[in-house]
Formats: sequence, C-alpha cells, structure tokens
Amino acid sequence: MKEASMSTKYLSFPSMLLLLHLCLGLWSVSLAATDSVYDTFLQCLSKNTNPADQISSILYTPNNPSFTTVLQSYIRNCRYNTSTTPKPLIIVTPLHASHVQAAVICAKNIDVQLKIRSGGHDYDGISYVSDVPFIILDMFNLKTITVDIQTETAWVQAGATLGELYYRIWEKSRVHGFPAGVCPTVGVGGHLSGGGYGTMLRKYGLSVDNVLDAQIVDVKGQILDRKAMGEDLFWAIRGGGGASFGVILSYKIKLVPVPKVVTVFRIEKTLEENATDIVYQWQNVASKIDNDLFIRLLLQPVTSRTKKGERTIRASFISHFLGDADRLVSVMNSAFPELGLKKSDCMEMSWIESMLYWANFDNGTSVEVFLDRTPNSMNFLKRKSDYVQNVISKNGLESIWKKMIELGKTEFDFNPYGGKMSEIPEVETPFPHRAGNLFKIQYSVDWNEEASEADKNYMSQIRSLYSFMTPYVSKLPRGAFLNYRDLDIGVTDNGKNSYSEGRIYGLKYFKGNYDRWS
Repeated sequence: MKEASMSTKYLSFPSMLLLLHLCLGLWSVSLAATDSVYDTFLQCLSKNTNPADQISSILYTPNNPSFTTVLQSYIRNCRYNTSTTPKPLIIVTPLHASHVQAAVICAKNIDVQLKIRSGGHDYDGISYVSDVPFIILDMFNLKTITVDIQTETAWVQAGATLGELYYRIWEKSRVHGFPAGVCPTVGVGGHLSGGGYGTMLRKYGLSVDNVLDAQIVDVKGQILDRKAMGEDLFWAIRGGGGASFGVILSYKIKLVPVPKVVTVFRIEKTLEENATDIVYQWQNVASKIDNDLFIRLLLQPVTSRTKKGERTIRASFISHFLGDADRLVSVMNSAFPELGLKKSDCMEMSWIESMLYWANFDNGTSVEVFLDRTPNSMNFLKRKSDYVQNVISKNGLESIWKKMIELGKTEFDFNPYGGKMSEIPEVETPFPHRAGNLFKIQYSVDWNEEASEADKNYMSQIRSLYSFMTPYVSKLPRGAFLNYRDLDIGVTDNGKNSYSEGRIYGLKYFKGNYDRWS
C-alpha cells in the first residue's frame, strides 16, 4: 500500500471506513511466529527510542504472564473476551510519546496492523480485535491532564478517562465542566475522536465542538499539532475517528461554565400510567425546550406492577438541568406539563455530583471514585444507533411497544437534540447529524450467559428491533453514530444497497462529509 502523507492529505476515506482495519494506513500480512515478530519489533523499537526508556518493560506477548491481565483490563464487552477471540501478537503500553512514534514506525516496518486502544469501550471491539495478525497500542499510561482555569482550557492525553478529566477540572474549579459522556471509564482518545456527547450537548454541543488543538503521531512517526497538521487534518480528527489518521496523543479542550447548582430528576411512567401520550409529547418538546435542559428517555420492557404476569413498557425521563429546581419546575410546567414534575421530584447538587448521579453512583459517593478505572459491571452486549427526524405517531409508538415486549429484552435510549446542535453546520466537523434531528436512538441489549445460543438470541433481538424501526428513522442515508461502532451496518443498507461496504459506512456515519475524503 502506498504510504499516505499526513501533512497535507488524509488517507482515502474508503480505506478508513473498512472498519478501520487499515488504521493509520498500517498494513497487515501473514507473519512468522510470535517470538520472531517480538524480536524484530523490539529491535526496531530500541533503535527508534532512547535506550534508557527500557522498551522491553512496555511490551507484552502471549508468553508474558501479565499478557492476559493487560489485554483484559480494558475490554468492556464480554463478547470480545472469550477463548476464541483473536489475540494480539504484542501489546505495547507506551509511557512516552517517543514510544508511540517508535511503535508506529516499527509496525509499518514489519508490515503488521496496529490497533489503538484508549479505554476499551469500543462496542464492537474494533480497537482491540482483528481478523488478521495485529499489535495493540494501548494508551492507558498516557493519562496526564493539565487544567488551566485562567484560560479555561485543558490538555488531556488520550489514555485519560472521562472520570479523571471531570475530577481534575473539579480540583481547580466548581464552576467549570466539559460536555462529554456520562460513563466515567470511557477513554478520552476514542470518545473525542468519534464525536463525543453528554448531557450538556443542547447547551454546548458535542465534545469535538469544544476541541481547540491536538497532538498526533502521523504515519511517518512525526508529532504534529494543529498548526503542523493543517486545518484539513485537524477537521478530520474531530469526529472522523482519530485512529484513521494517526495516533491521538492529546487534545486541548475548551472548558465550559456550569452553575454552582444544577438539578436532576428521574420520573418513571408505564403504559398503564399514560406513558404513550407522555412519550409522544416528549418528542414534540425535548429538542425545543430550554437549552439548559436535557431529558433522556429510557424505554424498557418490564413486568407490569398492576397486571399480574403481563409485560409492559417503562418510560424513564432522566434530566440534567443547568440551574436550580425552582427554575426547572417553571420551565417544565410551561413547556412539558404532561410529565407532572414537582419540586419534590428534583435533586439539587453541584455539576460534579450530577456526573456521579448520571454514572449511577449512590447519592453521597465520593468524587474520588472518578479515579477508579474499574467498571461497576461487565456484560455481553450489543449496541446500535439511529436518528429520528419526524415525530413518531401514537399508533407508531404502540406498535413499537408491542414489538419490544414480543422480543423481550432490547431497550432504547432517546437522546434529544436541538439547541446548540441545530446551530452548528453539519460540515463544521466530520460529525454531520445536526439540525433536523429530533433525537438520537441507542439500541441496547445486555446479557450474562456465556453461550453461543445466548449470543444468537440477543443479537437477533436487537437486529430485529432495528429492522422494525426502519419506517420511523432517518433515510437516504439511514444515519448512525460513529462512537456506537456497529459492524452490522456494513452488511446491508436496509437490504437494498448497491454501494461498496466502505461507502455504506461513509454515508451512514458522515453523510455528505464523506465526499471530503472520496
């Protein structure tokens, strides 16, 4: 493969979109035995870094007793933590930028694919699984965060987690935050390079809308900042998937102001409690309400409390409001009285405490928990995504409820857009899903049974619901969110596509922005 120059042009977009199997344009061919690869790779690394860096201490092969621990420590989906899951030839755990530079150069020299992992929350395991021989460049040691309140900015290394970022901001200020995700163990590198969003997206947009600069290692092993890489490449790594263009070392982010008091609530309604009417109205309101307010809608099939032995749908309305409870109640009573919010339903807290709340920690949990990289639980899981641009009718909702109950376990998260998301042009970053979208859907199913039949059952459920939703979601293309990486969408475009696999990914993830690479 011809080497791509990162200084002026991207890698070709179709190459990027083939599941990032050509990450960094780094190449995969048949390799000799692992020991031989290790020796060659180690020799190359030693030539390309300071010998005092003790290169051998950052390399792990299957023969190393710590290999399995290092590999599994950042796998967040049990589907990719089985005996049959393909394993890397080597795991590289860099301590310095020079280690990353050397790893890129040496992977290229020995013709082996390089996978970049920063947190392991890649839903379909693309950052640490491959069907060809590969090496993992695991960034977890590169986690330095430097917060400058005077300039309201921070430099964050790719291996840091969102929880660590929130904690370091909180150390310096009680009135600053950053608009990113609610899962604290997610790695910054992957989250930001794919777009990144959180409960403040209606006020401040996506994580990538608040990125000011970056440092990357390009295919030649050079470290580039925004000025050196140029605006085209800087555009690409803010939502186009950083590992497609280089290895992200760090991002410079813009901190955002948050009030001293924010407010949250969670109100649950079942079908027997008029959930259909309330969900219908939520669609009309959630993207137009005060930009300080984000109301996620979680829809789950559950056992009915009032009809013995029957199943129903529970709709949970979960809020994050940048203000106090009195103003929140006023906003809700004016714009969304159907939910019946009362002040007693509300909890006031600091912004950092609200991030604990959204991460499902108990009230009163110490902020120090954000420094713990161990997830609360681990499951087998599958996720998918969609965008909704027109209100789903009540009859449509009722048919969806029936399908969810029939299938048994697959859930929805409806995440409202509007506000800042409608103000930013879709060409501003690779992420195009802006104005015109009422909300984004995340489909989710989790299970604990370690058996192929269980996999088939639950995977079939979520795929069936995704297919069922076709009439209700965006079309031409049917959109998808890059951070919810989903290998299914390359198989077919609603069963009618005539595009190549790469083009399917390009259109679904990036719409017209695809053409900037093609």
